[in-house]
Amino acid sequence: MLPGAAVLDAEPPLAALRKGPIPARVANVCVGTASWTDKSLIESATFYPPGVASAEDRLRYYARHFPVVEVDSTFYAPPSARNATAWVERTPSDFSFGVKAFAAMTGHPFAPSRLPSDLRAALTSDVARRPRVYARKLPSEVRDEIWRRFRDGIAPLKEAGILRYVLFQFPKWFPCGRANRAYIEECQRRLPDHPLAVEFREPSWLTEAHADATLGFLRHHGLIYVSVDEPQGTRASVPPVAAVTADDLAVVRFHGRNAASWDRPGVGVGERFRYLYSEPELSEWRPRIAHLAGRSREVHVLMNNCHRHYAVQNAKDLAGILAAG
Repeated sequence: MLPGAAVLDAEPPLAALRKGPIPARVANVCVGTASWTDKSLIESATFYPPGVASAEDRLRYYARHFPVVEVDSTFYAPPSARNATAWVERTPSDFSFGVKAFAAMTGHPFAPSRLPSDLRAALTSDVARRPRVYARKLPSEVRDEIWRRFRDGIAPLKEAGILRYVLFQFPKWFPCGRANRAYIEECQRRLPDHPLAVEFREPSWLTEAHADATLGFLRHHGLIYVSVDEPQGTRASVPPVAAVTADDLAVVRFHGRNAASWDRPGVGVGERFRYLYSEPELSEWRPRIAHLAGRSREVHVLMNNCHRHYAVQNAKDLAGILAAG
């Protein structure tokens, strides 16, 4: 018997969370969430049953219900091979991982305190003391080492054949243009032989004038376009374009529809993504996902509305909608 198997036989506290197929796989579409360790999910006691309290037990339990997960923690700190090895050991061989690129790799500010101690020691004292810093402020050798250690950290997932993509979520200050296309190409050079998925948070990439060129650029380089559902009508709204740019995989991420907080400065992630989709809203995506599934070997759909049970509930809801045909 696997460690923790006894508690994994328990059912979740809320009957509503048992909607949809288990695991949430419908033909070549895999549905999951953008985290299995979200603090508000754990504290809500709505998904993990009593007794499922350790990191190991939670991942084993999650993998019973969903065939895919996105690792969010790697955005805040570089991953460790030790953790990745544990994730391989705790999940079935047909389970899949997406891994979010570290903030320093995508143009986001990050906390120097989250770097390994030897890399912090290589920074100037004023940079090391800052609460957040951009990668351009780092010595080039430190930037290179961050990329190398990221590759090493996710290597166990890649070697096990369960790393399906590395998510490069670019910020809203990353507009469509030649320099930023060149940076995307640099990301691909720095992670050779890794499947890269690209999500834009700046709408100029998908305007009528640029959408075809953007998707053509990704297709030419074999990069995965990340389709999004997010609030519309703000300066940072990317339209819900469902497109396939790589034969092996298409990715969709659901961010909720909190338009009032989507582009508002100072709003925390807990508020920005606190949105529970209705079944009619999820059903809007059934034909779009069918379109993706007919043009790609596999589709991964991730719920990023990580607030209490919202993401797991909507992942199960959507799987049920897809299964119903």
